[in-house]
Amino acid sequence: MINQNVFWVVNPDSLFAQWARKARIQMFRQLELLVDFVTVEQVLDVGVTSERDRVETNIFEEYYPFKNRVTALSPQDASWIEETWSGMKYVHGNGCEMPFADNQFDLVVSFAVIEHIGSLENQKKFLAECVRVAQKYVFIATPNRYYPIEFHTVLPLIHWLPKSIHRKILKFFRYDFFAEETNLNLLSKQSLTQICQELKIKTYQIRYIRFFGLKSNLLLFIEKND
Repeated sequence: MINQNVFWVVNPDSLFAQWARKARIQMFRQLELLVDFVTVEQVLDVGVTSERDRVETNIFEEYYPFKNRVTALSPQDASWIEETWSGMKYVHGNGCEMPFADNQFDLVVSFAVIEHIGSLENQKKFLAECVRVAQKYVFIATPNRYYPIEFHTVLPLIHWLPKSIHRKILKFFRYDFFAEETNLNLLSKQSLTQICQELKIKTYQIRYIRFFGLKSNLLLFIEKND
C-alpha cells in the first residue's frame, strides 16, 4: 500500500499547504453550485487519503453536510474516517475496479486522484468506473498541467516540456517517485476532453480554480442523462 506521505514535498504547516486547503475549499464550493446536495442520497468519494494531519486533505468529508450519505473509497487505510465523521462508511478498494454496482451512487466525487492513476489508459478506466457507478453526477478535480508551478514538486515550468523530458529532469533532481508515470501523470483540459470523447461521455463541462489569476486546477463535471 502506498504511503501517502510520498505525495508531499512541502511542510504540512507551510503557506503552500494552507493555499492548497483554500483551493480545495474553492473546489467544494464549485461543486455546491453544480449539485443540490439535498437531492443526492448516496455519495461516493474516490481516493480519500490515510493522512489525517494535513490541512489540505479530505476536504469533502470535512465540509459535506450529510455525513451519513458518504462512502469513502481508498486503497489506503482510511478507516479513521468512520471514527472522525460519524455515519460515514470507509471501503478499501481500487478506483479502477470499484466494488460497487452500476448507478449505485447519485454523486461520485474525486479530488486530486486521477493524476496518480498512471497511464492515460488507466485514467480512462478510472473515469469510466466513476461514470459507471454514478447515477446522476460525477465531479473530478485535478491540477492543471499548464499552470506554471507543479504542485507536487513545487518546481516551475519543466512540466510543460514533453513528458519524457520532464521525467528525466525530475530524476536528475532526485524526484524519482514523481518521475514515474505510475505516480504522476498530469492532465490538461485537452487530455480531459480527449478522455471524455473516447468514453463517449455526452454531457460534461470543465471548470477552473484560479491562483494568481491563472487556471491552477481543472474541474470536470459530468451529468448522466440516461
